[in-house]
Amino acid sequence: MNPIIETVIVAIWLMLPTYITNASAAFFGGKTPIDSGIFWGKNRLLGEGKTYEGLLKGFSCGFLFGIFQHLFLSEYIEINFGLFPFFLVTLFCLSAGAMLGDVLASFIKRRFGLKRGAPLPLVDQLDFVGGAWLLLFLLARDWFIEAFSLDVIIAVIIITPLLHLFTNYICFKIGKKRVPW
Repeated sequence: MNPIIETVIVAIWLMLPTYITNASAAFFGGKTPIDSGIFWGKNRLLGEGKTYEGLLKGFSCGFLFGIFQHLFLSEYIEINFGLFPFFLVTLFCLSAGAMLGDVLASFIKRRFGLKRGAPLPLVDQLDFVGGAWLLLFLLARDWFIEAFSLDVIIAVIIITPLLHLFTNYICFKIGKKRVPW
């Protein structure tokens, strides 16, 4: 197989729980804001778009898909998330980290005075990846270093914004997002 295609497949495979977490949080959303309407200065702490329901549903979808992926699909690809019970830590980092990165980006956007839905290029597309990688580095460093070669990291950084923009556009078209980015 072509090494570039193989690297792209590995990158997508490793990031699937993170991608599903991020997409599910946006898709399912919710009504109860995490910041409870609290303001910091002139702007909300996080904003209406960050809800407990989105956080929990996003995390749950990514984590459960990761378990399914690891237990039932790993025979088709030679990459896994670690041995039992460690793979649960890895999947926790991928899913919870995605939510952490998304919430931190929202916090930063509010500090810059950006309203909900206002674009912040690359941050909007890679915040959840950064959060997942941060938690992996802190809690599953050896696995992270072994699984994410430089080629895979570069592939993720290139592929993720494209996938993110594509899926957000679809969510916008079906009425699940207010903006197409």
